[in-house]
Amino acid sequence: MNAEPEGLTGTIAIQVESDVVTSRQMVRKLTRQLMFSLVDQTKMITAASELSRNTLVYGGGGEMRWEIIERDSKWGLRLAFEDHGPGIPDVQLALTDGWTSGKGMGMGLSGSRRLVNEFELRTAVGEGTCVTITRWKS
Repeated sequence: MNAEPEGLTGTIAIQVESDVVTSRQMVRKLTRQLMFSLVDQTKMITAASELSRNTLVYGGGGEMRWEIIERDSKWGLRLAFEDHGPGIPDVQLALTDGWTSGKGMGMGLSGSRRLVNEFELRTAVGEGTCVTITRWKS
């Protein structure tokens, strides 16, 4: 792993459209730092882009937290996207390909889940949502 100033943990606010770009750029830096393959970099950057946009559009803004982690001598990147928006009333429906509560394509949550090794969604109506994803270096 290359040493870069990002460190092992950090946070980026997601409050405006340009923050979605900033989060994507940070994930690119972190996946390069971890020496992920180009395919794994692309998967993690794509998932982060989708979840950042969801945080902004559906959650009214929030933050992305990152953590470089190690388990069983393997390095990984864990990202958590948290908002204090309306929450998701029907999680199963929200995870169904093609379903959207807005004008999107309905691939954000379900597509992101397929791109990562670990996916966790916590939500409460009226309190917000936190989606945590992890990808391990292959």
